[in-house]
Amino acid sequence: MNQPVSHEHKHPHDHAHGDDDHGHAAHGHSCCGAKGAPALVQLTETASAQARLSRFRIDAMDCPTEQTLIQDKLGKLAGIEQLEFNLINRVLGVRHTLDGTGDIERAIDSLGMKAEPLGAEGDSTAAAPQPAKTRWWPLALSGVAAIAAEIVHFASLAPEWLVAALALAAILGCGLGTYKKGWIALKNRNLNINALMSIAVTGAVLIGQWPEAAMVMVLFTVAELIEARSLDRARNAISGLMQLTPDMATVQQADGQWREVDVREVAIGALVRVRPGERIGLDGEVISGQSSVDQAPITGESLPVEKAVGDKLFAGTINQAGALEFRVTAGAGQSTLARIIKAVEEAQGARAPTQRFVDQFSRIYTPVVFAIALAVAVIPPLFMAASWFDWVYRALVLLVVACPCALVISTPVTIVSGLAAAARKGILIKGGVYLEGGRHLDYLALDKTGTITHGKPVQTDAKVLEPVFKGRAQALAASLGERSDHPVSRAIAQFGKAQGLALSEVDDFAALAGRGVRGTIAGEVYHLGNHRLVEELGLCSPELEAQLDALERQGKTVVLLLDRSGPLALFAVADTVKDSSRQAIAELHELGIKTVMLTGDNPHTAQAIAAVVGIDRAEGNLLPADKLKTIEALYAQGHRVGMVGDGINDAPALARAEIGFAMAAAGTDTAIETADVALMDDDLRKIPAFVRLSRQSAAILMQNIVLALGVKAIFLAITFAGMATLWMAVFADMGVSLLVVFNGLRLLRK
Repeated sequence: MNQPVSHEHKHPHDHAHGDDDHGHAAHGHSCCGAKGAPALVQLTETASAQARLSRFRIDAMDCPTEQTLIQDKLGKLAGIEQLEFNLINRVLGVRHTLDGTGDIERAIDSLGMKAEPLGAEGDSTAAAPQPAKTRWWPLALSGVAAIAAEIVHFASLAPEWLVAALALAAILGCGLGTYKKGWIALKNRNLNINALMSIAVTGAVLIGQWPEAAMVMVLFTVAELIEARSLDRARNAISGLMQLTPDMATVQQADGQWREVDVREVAIGALVRVRPGERIGLDGEVISGQSSVDQAPITGESLPVEKAVGDKLFAGTINQAGALEFRVTAGAGQSTLARIIKAVEEAQGARAPTQRFVDQFSRIYTPVVFAIALAVAVIPPLFMAASWFDWVYRALVLLVVACPCALVISTPVTIVSGLAAAARKGILIKGGVYLEGGRHLDYLALDKTGTITHGKPVQTDAKVLEPVFKGRAQALAASLGERSDHPVSRAIAQFGKAQGLALSEVDDFAALAGRGVRGTIAGEVYHLGNHRLVEELGLCSPELEAQLDALERQGKTVVLLLDRSGPLALFAVADTVKDSSRQAIAELHELGIKTVMLTGDNPHTAQAIAAVVGIDRAEGNLLPADKLKTIEALYAQGHRVGMVGDGINDAPALARAEIGFAMAAAGTDTAIETADVALMDDDLRKIPAFVRLSRQSAAILMQNIVLALGVKAIFLAITFAGMATLWMAVFADMGVSLLVVFNGLRLLRK
């Protein structure tokens, strides 16, 4: 993970999602009053060369409350330079210069948590173990004791001491953990739900409300258990990705034998065999066999993809029809799937705007309400001759109602659920800030090649302009094109090879950015380039302009073969439009998003393709800097702009856009690492799906905030009126917490 940096939309495109927005994965229970702590905390100004990273699994660390406690505690230890929190997997990374990890483990033990040292850094393929199941019978017995205390007290069946004994048994049976956490929180001046509940139950006991104190503690423990289980669904939605790869792979040994080996032990370059119906354990390249592969876990594609020799395979995908042998291209911890998991985990570090608001609100809200509760308990009895019993009781109810647990919990659960739902569809979102920001987009800029079109153009026309080159022009152009990596040049080279032409040796080859290529063949310098290059070389003429114009109006890209004397031949190349592009543009228009195509191709080609697809406007002959200017111009008009490109050539425009979308990200390291949103296949329809998910997430976030604050407001009014009881307050607090959790989890079904 990178150092925290401030993040504005004017960001360079090597995102290190940073410190103003860091935080949680799905929360566990103890979330009230937590300070908003960053996912990565730098404790020293400079890093030591001798510092090493130790990693620990802390099962109790599932919320910013625990994160804050750990940060405050370890921040006081000498020799600790950096803390890295992964709340999804409950893993803490500590960069330190200590001789061992004993001091770190003892410090965490003092907080009531157990730190389990982990092995080597960087194995993201290992899923977090499931926490041990909580024993149910102590809670059941406590529930029976609490109900018995209520019945005995209500019916006056026994002396008060028996009621007290039953209530005390119930509290001790299920509430010791809450008391312990509450005491730790209070020692660290942190008013979380455990601290508030401990104060409320103790207060109820002190004023003689034994049955109610017992029932409150039991109800709280039950609700806490249900909430934790519910929150695990959000956590498991992402950690479930880790279960997609098998543990073993069939690998060829040095003696030629095939043997099953742990995937983590398979070296890059090893030969792996996968049978029909098996999951592929590692990234690789097919060297033998042919089959169809279900890539839905990686790309979200609904249909299997045919694989043959030379094609890429991704860990976690399913081989269907035939047997395949492939050469491993990435270790288990560095596969495309592993990088996706890592990106989603790190995305929790970028808090969404709503989440930041909620964190800031809760930090102010909780202490204020605690002070109000104290005033409610003291002021009426002292200055208004009111009953101490009544007003202390109301203050205790107010304490329980005051905790903004539902409010704090609602945002991370919704964000995590949205990120997980997107990942299942092959949409990798690099943080909650982008998930929430997608709904604001009203303009989308798109690259053409590989985005709207297939990116595999074919030569359609050829015309020799100098008769002396009639038999040589195609071969010369193909020779130059063979050395280029541009799709247009490659199309001309492929056409030449398909005709069986002998290609010439090219010396002094050079690519001319945005213009074409240059090379020397048999001592003569030739250019293969676009209209812009012809103009710059001063070799254009009205007759040539007319020929180019006629072809360009057909939506074709024209390149010319030139020598020092002028144009020798022209070649027209056309790219085919994806069917999915037409549907995607139509869906974007339905969502109210306008579109503009930005391409280096000529304007006529751009206009022709834009018309076919339904894009609002198109701009051609653009260099990377020109695309950036177009994005800037749209911003100046008040638009919120997204940009779709390949993550490399379109880097300036992608960086400036509100949200940068990278196409064909599967197998493209830079796309996963640099894009705000990476589409794991080249299907443009995933962008309207992303926008819809963003709008659904925002709607659920707003519903949760209104629900949480609305219920609090109602109960605060009821409390001041003296009509609320402690157990009603628990139902209100934990009930609304469960409601917002379940509401947030609805996104997993999207």
